[in-house]
Amino acid sequence: MTPDAAANCPREIRDAAGPEQGESRAVLLGGERPSSLAVHADIVSAEHDVEDDADDDEVDDVAGLSVSEEDSSWIAWFLSLRGNEFFCEVDEEYIQDDFNLTGLASLVPYYDYALDMILDVEMTVEESLTEEQQELVESAAEMLYGLIHARYVITNRGMQAMYEKYASASFGRCPRAFCCGQPGLPVGRSDVPRNYTVHIYCPMCRDIFTPRSSRSASIDGAYFGTTFPHLFLMTFPELIPQQNAQGYVRQSSFRHDDK
Repeated sequence: MTPDAAANCPREIRDAAGPEQGESRAVLLGGERPSSLAVHADIVSAEHDVEDDADDDEVDDVAGLSVSEEDSSWIAWFLSLRGNEFFCEVDEEYIQDDFNLTGLASLVPYYDYALDMILDVEMTVEESLTEEQQELVESAAEMLYGLIHARYVITNRGMQAMYEKYASASFGRCPRAFCCGQPGLPVGRSDVPRNYTVHIYCPMCRDIFTPRSSRSASIDGAYFGTTFPHLFLMTFPELIPQQNAQGYVRQSSFRHDDK
């Protein structure tokens, strides 16, 4: 790589955080030696105090968990999972419009249950599911949200949400040297789910590559669609990079004999 290309390439600095260190406390007991009965009474009293404190801590922990679970929606929980950084938040108003979900009922199993889970609709006692059924519905809800996401990202609001992620290079950068860290865009090789995983499209070299994160690389490519990068760059033409004068030479696999 030439010095000019190397000078234009950005550098990423990663800070490694050290392990946290705990604190220790020492309790010193002094004074005259009490009798055995007094010692026994003090020990029993101390044990009761420790049990009460432990019970109070458990109550506080349970209360904190219940509050966090109530405040967090299913969509917020799904987006907070590691590896789901490529997804943007789909507005509930968009999901509640049946027109936007046309045709998805035939692709997603347990469609009604999955949709209710995404929208945080509570089930009645008669509709309670077994643990095995609950796992199937959760998997179906992730699939349904992904297919809805593929339709949402090509809307105006979806484009704006993905624009913010692209500006911060949340989808990764092109690994090629002459592209100089060009941010990429997620793209699918098929609009049908369970065929191909997601890839990253580079607007500079116009090629696709696998995401660096193994978690992100396992996402279904149909959750972003095959046309998103092209529509995105048509919506924001100022983001189209100028082609690098130093191109790539593809080597031929055939052997040429000089005569």
